[in-house]
Amino acid sequence: MVLPCLALKSKIVSDSGFSRYVAIGDSQTEGLWDGDDTVGVIGFADRLAALLDARYPGLRYANLAIRGKRVIDVLNDQLPQALAMEPDLVTVCVGMNDVTRPGRTFTKAMADLDDVYQQLADSGATVVTTSFPDVAKMLPVGRLIGSRIQQVNEVITRAAQRHGFGLVDLYNAEAMNEPSIWSHDRMHASTRGHILFAEAAAEALKLPGSNHDWAMPSGEEVRDSFAERMYAQAQWTRSLLIPWIWRHARGRSSGDGRDPKYAELQPVSEQVRMAHQSA
Repeated sequence: MVLPCLALKSKIVSDSGFSRYVAIGDSQTEGLWDGDDTVGVIGFADRLAALLDARYPGLRYANLAIRGKRVIDVLNDQLPQALAMEPDLVTVCVGMNDVTRPGRTFTKAMADLDDVYQQLADSGATVVTTSFPDVAKMLPVGRLIGSRIQQVNEVITRAAQRHGFGLVDLYNAEAMNEPSIWSHDRMHASTRGHILFAEAAAEALKLPGSNHDWAMPSGEEVRDSFAERMYAQAQWTRSLLIPWIWRHARGRSSGDGRDPKYAELQPVSEQVRMAHQSA
């Protein structure tokens, strides 16, 4: 949510660009709510791949992200697959499913996230990661997980600084307060949100022509009445919380039985190019 390993792990863009890009993570990187399961989901990583391929033709791209996955799933499953592809670019966005999961596994998940970052740094690939937005501004229930959001963002930010990773800071971006950035559940990005996330990743990579406009408010009227927030809360409860409780009771995840949409490095698909061009 990539090139042969480079010696300078803080390097952002090589003179020749990127040739092997692997995206790892959960639903945000898979592309949930940018498209659907009938026509196919796209998402910010696909859009970034299209942007890179337009600038550096011949890019090969894999997206291993699967909805519902936690840090431990990325560490044990996706990361080894990604590193075996010898990427020169990796994007990683994971941790929200650990933030929202009740229980005592959160502290372990943060240690595992540090491990993910360390292994990526050791690989020599260029890495872009992202902090999480302030969910408390979008959902009443967000206040219950606000401290965890701050904790995971601290782990992410410190790792980015320590290893020289590109960082997309969603927590402090004013645009993230606009409802049109988010899908009906206010936890996943809308198509507009995924487009902006791709632009943010381009800025983190210091790609020519990129800028910080993605983080600026658009002028959209932000109406945040109690009724609207409660409606969003009801949508979140109906579409996320209740299905999660039912799956958890059966020991299942929303990603169970799903395969990565691009499990191997391949040319950027025409579908992704067309979606990027029409954005």
